[in-house]
Amino acid sequence: MTSNIDLSLIIPLFNEEESLPELEQWIRRVVEKENFLYEILFIDDGSTDTSWQVIKNLTAVNSNVKGLRFRRNYGKSAALNEGFRLAQGRVVITMDADLQDSPDEIPELYNMIVNEKHDLVSGWKKKRYDPLSKTIPSKFFNWTTRKISGIKLHDFNCGLKAYSTDVVKNIEVHGEMHRYIPLIAKWEGFVRIGEKEVQHRKRKYGKTKFGMSRLMTGFLDLLSIMFKSKFEKRPMHLFGSLGSLLFLIGFIIAGYLIYTKIFMEAYKMTERPLFYFGLLAMIIGTQLFMTGFLSDLITDARHNKQKYRIFEKLNIENHDDKKR
Repeated sequence: MTSNIDLSLIIPLFNEEESLPELEQWIRRVVEKENFLYEILFIDDGSTDTSWQVIKNLTAVNSNVKGLRFRRNYGKSAALNEGFRLAQGRVVITMDADLQDSPDEIPELYNMIVNEKHDLVSGWKKKRYDPLSKTIPSKFFNWTTRKISGIKLHDFNCGLKAYSTDVVKNIEVHGEMHRYIPLIAKWEGFVRIGEKEVQHRKRKYGKTKFGMSRLMTGFLDLLSIMFKSKFEKRPMHLFGSLGSLLFLIGFIIAGYLIYTKIFMEAYKMTERPLFYFGLLAMIIGTQLFMTGFLSDLITDARHNKQKYRIFEKLNIENHDDKKR
């Protein structure tokens, strides 16, 4: 089913009751000035304040506003993933709900996707107003991700991004992988990735939901996404290769000890540390090989996509039924 919507704006949120009305008015003013056919998708990630009631009020006065509410807090990646699934626009733009991302950037981001033919455009908050608990982890991960991915972006984690609809319908994010969406997109074959310097504003309401804990979790997420991108569909290539190599090393050690026992000197092999090293190498090698074998079997089995428990929806139809 072809959609005539120009622009989908996906806004994940958690406890942002104060900023939502101002954000909706600002977005509406910008997109209506550009005569865009648009939708605004507010994804409430299990807020415990009155954010959902605010979204209900916004849908009552603006039919272009849609809302989805998780029964509990799943995280930003889950919210974005559901937003990507529901988005119908030719261009999809994501932004944070805390008013630190400026909707005035929307027209230029849209232009970079439609006219300059980028697959993805990532914002770059060159001048930031965040506390050190956010800026220090961000600098570390941006540097690390640039080196690993080869993507020349300054700010991978910027919430303000624009995508072609092909990108959002062909990637899946979960856990805390939203930090590495450009990397995920590149590994899915979307290589026209651009960057735009965007305005960053001081937080007007509430407080940040992120801190120094991102330092460890972000690093682990990066390792996880690298492993999955290279070996998710062929785990035997990794575990089988390592297992075979270790087993071969252990086998060679065992052969050497047997040879020296028979032809060179009389001793108990169990008295030599090399014997235990060789034995350990063969055991671990066998275990790694079996891990790869079993992982291949699991990978070949059908996986159901992760389902999030949706509590309520506003102005959102069942698109899956329409596609049948």
